[in-house]
Amino acid sequence: MEKPQLAFALDVSDTEAAVALAHKISQHVDIFKIGLELFTSEGPAVVSEIKKTGKKIFLDLKLHDIPATVAGAVSSASKLGVDYLTIHTAGGLEMMKAAAAAAGNIKILGVTVLTSMDEQAQAATGVNLSVGETVLKRFDLACTAKIAGIVASGKELELLSSVDKKSMLYVIPGIRENTAVGDQKRVMDAKTAVSLGADILVVGRPIRDAADPAFAAANFQKKIMEAFSEKKSNAK
Repeated sequence: MEKPQLAFALDVSDTEAAVALAHKISQHVDIFKIGLELFTSEGPAVVSEIKKTGKKIFLDLKLHDIPATVAGAVSSASKLGVDYLTIHTAGGLEMMKAAAAAAGNIKILGVTVLTSMDEQAQAATGVNLSVGETVLKRFDLACTAKIAGIVASGKELELLSSVDKKSMLYVIPGIRENTAVGDQKRVMDAKTAVSLGADILVVGRPIRDAADPAFAAANFQKKIMEAFSEKKSNAK
């Protein structure tokens, strides 16, 4: 049993701000997540700069296109030396297989349902399953495609605990500790997420917008460690 990792979402607009924030909190996090805003603004160069912290890099681009295009994008990302890369499981089995085939040393993570979506929002897109049913269906496809893991809200972790995990990584965004949820509708606290099997917990605004980001990051890491220790004790 390995300790769950804390990933910090570098949701800022430029390299200078990202580097400053990364160095401020790097001793308290395991992974830095570079998302669409920062990567679109600064491109591959920002990956090189954040890699200098020595932490793992999570490139969160949520690729969703035809299989050949996604495979090409994954191959390009592999040259950047990132550790994790997201795709959308809604792209289907063949797209996920193409991503897995092109992954090299990258761990491909399939986004199931965005944490900003709830039942009503999903139904409006024409999906007739519940959010939970959709996550389970897309989890099965991700397993078949042999990608490394999935991204799902903590609210689906209890459902996922009832299925064979098959060595898949569970990446859980929307981690909160008594703070505003913002535009994320399905959130969870760190202790509960760890107890239900989260492998990577993604935190953004609660650290970025804190008066003392380093203290906030250290506090999340502490909660993860406490929950992990408790889980190990209960497993004996």
